[in-house]
Amino acid sequence: MNLLEVRNLTVTFGAVTAVDNVSFQIAPGETLGVVGESGSGKSVTAFSILRLVQPPGRITGGSIVFEGHDLLTLSEREMRQIRGARISLIFQEPMTALNPVMRVGDQIAEALTVHGMASRTEARQRAAELLDAVRIPDAARRARDYPHQLSGGMRQRVMIAIALACRPPLIIADEPTTALDVTIQAQVLDLLRELKARFNLALLLITHDFGVVAEMADRVAVMYRGRIVEEGPVRPILRSPVHEYTQNLLAAVPGKHT
Repeated sequence: MNLLEVRNLTVTFGAVTAVDNVSFQIAPGETLGVVGESGSGKSVTAFSILRLVQPPGRITGGSIVFEGHDLLTLSEREMRQIRGARISLIFQEPMTALNPVMRVGDQIAEALTVHGMASRTEARQRAAELLDAVRIPDAARRARDYPHQLSGGMRQRVMIAIALACRPPLIIADEPTTALDVTIQAQVLDLLRELKARFNLALLLITHDFGVVAEMADRVAVMYRGRIVEEGPVRPILRSPVHEYTQNLLAAVPGKHT
C-alpha cells in the first residue's frame, strides 16, 4: 500500500494555475525526486501536502491521501498533529526556518514536546542524540549554540535533526542543498541517504538538479508549468527521456549519469 497518494491536485493563485492536475504516489521507504526549474510548481506541490499554501494560493481540486486519510478533509487541529510528527519538511534556507533567538537543541526538543513524544528532560537528551546522528561534532555542546554560531552546512543538519525528531514516515526536502557549496552539498545528501536507510524513511525530494535526483531517487517526476510531464524509475528516464523538457534538463547536467 502506498504511504502517500496525490491525485489530480490543482492549486490556483487567483487566475493563475500553479499546480495543474498533478498525481503521484510514494511507497514506504521510497525516494521520489520531483525535478523542474523555478516556477514549475514543485514547491507549491510540497507545501500543498502539508496544507501550508499561503493566500492567495488555494487548493481547488484533488485529494492528498496519506496513511489512508485524505489530508484535505482534516481540520487544522488534526493537520497540526500530522505536521512534524508524521510528515516533516526540510526547508531550503535554514537561516529563515530556524528561530534566531532560540538554542538549536531547544528547537529540536520543541519538536518532540509539542507532539507529546517526550518530557522536557528526555527531549533535551534526545536533541543531543539527534545532533550526533546528523554528524554534528561535540553534539551536547553545540546543542547550546544559536543558529548564527553554526555554519550553513551545520544549520542544514539541524533542520534535518528537527525533521527526524518524531521519526515521521515521510520527509519532504525542499531544495535541501541549494544554499550550500558543492562539498557540503555532497555531505548533506550522503547524510540524508544514510538516515533514510537507517530509519526506513520515505523521501519526497524537491530539486531543480537532475544530478541530485540521479544520486538520491528511486523514481522521478518531471514538472513543467505546473504539470508532471514525465514520471518513472530514475535509470530509464536518465537513459532515454521522452519529453523535450526532460531532455533539456538532462543536457544541463555536467557528466552523463547512467
